[in-house]
Amino acid sequence: MKKRTILALLLSVAMCFSACDIEDWEDSESTKTEETQIDTSRTTKEDTSQESEEESKDPSKDAKSDSSSGDSGFTMSVDGSSGDLSITRAKKKDAPMGNTGSWTIFVYLCGTDLESEDENGMATDDLDQMIQAKGSGNVRFVVQTGGTSEWMNNVVSNKSCERYVIANQNIERVDAVPLRSMGESSTLSDFLTWGVENYPAEKMGVVFWNHGGGSITGVCFDELHDDDSLSLLEINQALSKAYEKMSDRFEFIGFDCCLMGSVESANILATYARYFYGSEEMEPGSGWNYTTIGSYLAENDQADGAALGKVVADSFYAECEAIWQESECTFTVVDLDKFDAFAVAFNDYAKKLYEAASGDLAGVVRGAQSADNFGGNNRSEGYTNMVDVGGIIEKCSSYADGTSALEALKNCIVYNKNGETHAGASGLSIYYPLQVQGSNEIGIFSGVCISPYYLSLVDMVARGYSDQGYSNDAFFDDEGDWVIHNGSNDYFDDSYFDYDYGDEEESELISFAQEPSSTQDGFGFVLSRDSLEYTSSVVAYVFYEVDDETLICLGETDDIYADWDKGEFRDNFDGYWLSLPSGDLLTMFVADWGDDYTVYTSPILLNGEPTNLRVRQYLDYSTVVEGVWDGIDDNGCSDREIRPLKKGDKIEPVYYLDDDSEMYGDSYTWKDGDQLDYAFLPEGVYYYGFEIDDCYGDYFITDCEIFTIDRKGNIYFG
Repeated sequence: MKKRTILALLLSVAMCFSACDIEDWEDSESTKTEETQIDTSRTTKEDTSQESEEESKDPSKDAKSDSSSGDSGFTMSVDGSSGDLSITRAKKKDAPMGNTGSWTIFVYLCGTDLESEDENGMATDDLDQMIQAKGSGNVRFVVQTGGTSEWMNNVVSNKSCERYVIANQNIERVDAVPLRSMGESSTLSDFLTWGVENYPAEKMGVVFWNHGGGSITGVCFDELHDDDSLSLLEINQALSKAYEKMSDRFEFIGFDCCLMGSVESANILATYARYFYGSEEMEPGSGWNYTTIGSYLAENDQADGAALGKVVADSFYAECEAIWQESECTFTVVDLDKFDAFAVAFNDYAKKLYEAASGDLAGVVRGAQSADNFGGNNRSEGYTNMVDVGGIIEKCSSYADGTSALEALKNCIVYNKNGETHAGASGLSIYYPLQVQGSNEIGIFSGVCISPYYLSLVDMVARGYSDQGYSNDAFFDDEGDWVIHNGSNDYFDDSYFDYDYGDEEESELISFAQEPSSTQDGFGFVLSRDSLEYTSSVVAYVFYEVDDETLICLGETDDIYADWDKGEFRDNFDGYWLSLPSGDLLTMFVADWGDDYTVYTSPILLNGEPTNLRVRQYLDYSTVVEGVWDGIDDNGCSDREIRPLKKGDKIEPVYYLDDDSEMYGDSYTWKDGDQLDYAFLPEGVYYYGFEIDDCYGDYFITDCEIFTIDRKGNIYFG
């Protein structure tokens, strides 16, 4: 990815995880090895997977997609002439595998650093919650463990992948297999195949427990195997194999992980389950409340996935409230039987949006970028590129009518629980390249994207400017059709995506009708009419001159005057900046914003470890310190929670210099009742400049204008 030397702001913050207050592991009385029997005698029903006569005449099915009529996943195809999307999934199975009222929830528990680096173990805490659930002869959790260097209890071993049954407030180890990566598809498929054969039930669910990184990097990062993770395609492969052994679908599949509440996830799971549970945003370390889940089912074993999903969502939100993290919370329950109708409607919308983008890409990009997004997506914390799909449809409504797509989206959302920060989130996110992080990112997305028109738009944005124009023909075969079969593109050569994103030089698409300069109205510029058609965003940066040889970046501000119709931009800078109570200035970047607030993130050292301080500022300039968040690591793995500052924490501001190095401010010890100051910048010499981003991800940085602040607080430009 291109490097912005003047800012040196693409440095990733290494992940680190803090401890949270959780109860000790249950005593030996709670870990009896006596087996708990559940009355779920297995019933089987003949799998009638043959096609009906009507199905066999479906023109969208050809020799390359015949296997989709069996238990091999799904096929998505688009007719290149009409643009219509067709989806063929493995036959829906509806013959219960256990007695009425019986429930088995399979938990794929990849402990990773959430367990090994937590004082009591976050995975241990959730095992404890399962044990504490109200006893029932009809409800059990079946758990596979692995993926961590150390378990914070005296029951689970890190020497093998172990399997446990938890029921009636007892836990029993029933199996163990050699230690393998929890990020391997075969590890998951072996567990689920073994599970449905040995512990079938009328209703069965699957929970992925660990970190999540969104649609590109997936879930379950195994710290024993180089943070290997399960991609969505690997999950699809594993579920397909398990589905062959089943006479019924899973009642639900859910992610007790960050960022997995996406369109791409729902599309994969729609073949194998009735309902999908997931969060668009980060999930705090406490995650789901398994005591509430188990106890609810013990008293309501006739509940379906929709009813249980509401309980999961509400109890998850309550867990977030208990640790003061509900504002960032999102949780969604999706009716997967209705998802395909949304996928079809979205493809129709994406076709219109792609056609509109061919004439005004910058406007479409500005719309997409203004939609709600999740998991940081800024220079300090890293990028997940997960954006609210309903937000994109609404923000780009002036370019393409998305009414039908929005109605179909709302129709498949059974329940949606959002905190203040994401109050308008639609329930599902979608990958959008706010900032591409690797050369294979778009290639990975091509295997899980639900529309070739949307893929064409994404590729257009990520690939960079071409004076040859763009065509979606690259995503269709010689017969004019697009096919994804079982989660992979049958026709597409992945090498197509082997290219560098963006130019090494600044954007050549940016030019000025009025060059950046100081006037009586302030420091600003006017874009040329041609450039305005390519410009997606404008932000300003402030630098502080420490001495004649040292210039540090204080960060960015969106407090600028912008007239997009005329292409006029200038500073609206008031000279105020956030600082620690000691007066040490913080480096600040915009992380999120709403109608009455802006969320800033600031790189710091906390007790000697790199992380990011998150601060919410309201229109009246009052501030609330939300806590610290470690961001996205090099593997695309998202830290699970924003942790509160504690009395005695030592904070050192991190500053970026113009030679790509870093320097640190003085250490400040946080005290109870502390708040950040929003005060006038101290006397000194400063530099103010603009970054202009074009719609292809390239940028132009203006020369900086010097301004000074005197001891009376007066600002002088020039």
